[in-house]
Amino acid sequence: ENAGSCLATVLYPKTKSPPVVTIKCMHTKDQKEIEEEDNSLYQKIRHQAKPIIGNNIPDSYGNIEPALEPVWALAVAGSSYIMWEKSTEDLGYFMAQVKSVKQWIRKDDFTEFDYTVLLHEIPTQEIISCHMRLTWLPGHPLKVKYFCASDNPGLEDGSGMESGSAAGILNERGANF
Repeated sequence: ENAGSCLATVLYPKTKSPPVVTIKCMHTKDQKEIEEEDNSLYQKIRHQAKPIIGNNIPDSYGNIEPALEPVWALAVAGSSYIMWEKSTEDLGYFMAQVKSVKQWIRKDDFTEFDYTVLLHEIPTQEIISCHMRLTWLPGHPLKVKYFCASDNPGLEDGSGMESGSAAGILNERGANF
């Protein structure tokens, strides 16, 4: 969905720290509308008869099965943390595909997924494979741990400090960041 008109300023420090972003949007959704969309997405995931498992989302024709749209939306939100941390002044990323996804059943209210996502690196045109463990509950920050094939060994924590939303991402198939 259209988030409105936004202006962002991105400053890349010379150190290896993440860029500093200032963003201002006009005509965005109010907090209540975002919470309702998040809850609807969450309910779709929680009311599956069995754990969600999927491959090649979208398929080679760009299609996403309606039942897999919620896990696509979460993958876009989760991979944005990876893209944020890996981006530099000269390199950018977008999520090309969810190669695989598997839902883990938890005893608490959180949802948890293992993903393998393919990121398209710009301008090199390389495809980077990343394993991502994502945990989410509406109203709580998205928790993301990941390892990318091109990184040094070790699991990195790309989790946010603030609440995130996967709602509204369903129509943004390109998942540009």
